[in-house]
Amino acid sequence: QMQLMERGGGSVQAGGSLRLSCEASNSISRKCMTWFRVVPGKERQEVATIDRYGNPTYADFVKGRFTISKDNAKKFLYLQMDNLTPEDTAMYICAAGSHSTGLYCPPIDWGSGTQVTVSS
Repeated sequence: QMQLMERGGGSVQAGGSLRLSCEASNSISRKCMTWFRVVPGKERQEVATIDRYGNPTYADFVKGRFTISKDNAKKFLYLQMDNLTPEDTAMYICAAGSHSTGLYCPPIDWGSGTQVTVSS
């Protein structure tokens, strides 16, 4: 089992930026990885996925604003979030899987999340 640790959450005003990171305990070079977000009372959303080859896929609601990337050598996954809106307020969680199809990367390992709060 791989451990995943997210960092970088915080509070920011609308229009601002945050960069989330997710540190993995094991190699991620052959993993697909996804950033999810969770808001209490709402369904979990897939935000962005990067496949094992480094190809990203984004949910429509973040296209053009968020960028997912990974550094296989350092075992880090990132999510650069720009032009944030209050609707982006959520717990952001990273997850790792083996094979992806577009945005769908069935998670095997989960992080515990980092809170992002965007004020208007």
